[in-house]
Amino acid sequence: MQSAHTRVLYILGFGGQMLRGRPSSWINGAYRYADAESWLPGGLGELDQRQAAGELAGRWLQRFGPATTVDLQWWMGWTLTRTKQALADCGALEADLDGVAGWLAADDPPARRSRVVVAVLPGLDPTIMGWKQRDWYLPDTSAEVFDSAGNGGPSLWVDGRVVGAWAQAKDGTIHSHYFERVAAARRREIDQAAWQI
Repeated sequence: MQSAHTRVLYILGFGGQMLRGRPSSWINGAYRYADAESWLPGGLGELDQRQAAGELAGRWLQRFGPATTVDLQWWMGWTLTRTKQALADCGALEADLDGVAGWLAADDPPARRSRVVVAVLPGLDPTIMGWKQRDWYLPDTSAEVFDSAGNGGPSLWVDGRVVGAWAQAKDGTIHSHYFERVAAARRREIDQAAWQI
């Protein structure tokens, strides 16, 4: 006897008939699935592979940019040639990332708002796994943030950097673990954000 549900879901997903949604809760790894037609009436559209790659690259840069060519190639699993073509097709703008060549989305504002931001993010959030090169936002103790398969766990962020991890007990209590010194004011902001989970 072998369970078939995972294979069936893969086949339906590859066929564009089913889409994976959000996890059913913060502490449960079971995902909800939806009929593709209910989310995308009329299907996926008629873009050819080059057009689709350019559109996808532009949307990825809107979410994760600025980023390097290597980051985009790694995330998409593309060849270097396809990655460079997609960057050109989406009109990506060159950016200097502390001496490393990078890219911004074509409609990215010249200067992003600079404000102090804290975040309490769940495990597998794409924010922690969005880039191949991670030194600029991970602490030296990054092994504590990822499991043996490379999946990012629940993380605490301050000003664009991971500063700790968190876990939720069965009674709903949030427990925090900091990897580095964090100002008391920032810890209070993190505690407030955790209450919104």
